[in-house]
Amino acid sequence: MAAFLVFLAGLELFVFPLRTAEWFAWTVDPPMTAVFLGAAYWASAGLEVTGARSASWDLARLAVWPVFVFTTLTLGVTLLHLDLFHLPPDAPFVAQVATWMWLAIYAIVPVAMLIISWMQTRSRPAARPAAAARTPLPLGLRVLLLAIAGVLLIFGVALLALPIQAAALWPWPLTELTARAVGAWLVGLGWAAAQGQMSGDARAARPVGLTAVVFVLLQALALLRYGDALTWPSASAIGFVTVLLAIGVAGGWALALPRMRAGEGPEELTHRQPA
Repeated sequence: MAAFLVFLAGLELFVFPLRTAEWFAWTVDPPMTAVFLGAAYWASAGLEVTGARSASWDLARLAVWPVFVFTTLTLGVTLLHLDLFHLPPDAPFVAQVATWMWLAIYAIVPVAMLIISWMQTRSRPAARPAAAARTPLPLGLRVLLLAIAGVLLIFGVALLALPIQAAALWPWPLTELTARAVGAWLVGLGWAAAQGQMSGDARAARPVGLTAVVFVLLQALALLRYGDALTWPSASAIGFVTVLLAIGVAGGWALALPRMRAGEGPEELTHRQPA
């Protein structure tokens, strides 16, 4: 259900970034901000679907806690800037419907994540997989994930707490609302990277890897469409692209690891016959 909802949000923002004043819960401007947020929504759908298809709670919870963190922060941002949402009677009807749906979703989802987590751990405590069944994350990947998490969390918190000051370091213009909306996504994605790194298991990090790869590919498309909004060749624009490349490398690395079991190299995996 969560994946379906974020797909709808991503569809509006990524495909129709110029129609947010008529069809979205609040007006997102410039279009580069809309497609950035839309890419984040669509990428998170991969995290949620992969988590839902996991065979155990130990793997699935990597999709639950980032969703809780992001939706809680976004609810706070929404309430703080509620006057900018399409609630007035003279707002377009579709935008008003989208606004009430937005408020309902962000009020319900954080509570639902907590209830689901409590029910899951109460009914069946999480059991970590045996060492022989785990595919450890390489040290290099753990360091890379930790670095990415640190950058995203620090800058995300800065955008949430000091949106005007932190937005001056962003590669394209942001308002207080859009700065905090972007900040909520950076914290959510940073949390996912940190949680994937802390798991130490390539299977558990796979949802994070999928999210990272999809996020980078969609952001590349966003740059092709509205990249002229960035202040090239400023340090902030170069830093933005550098972080995207690091996220893509980490995501591809994490996705490649589950193809091997602990103790197996590529040659053993190629020649191993099914039982």
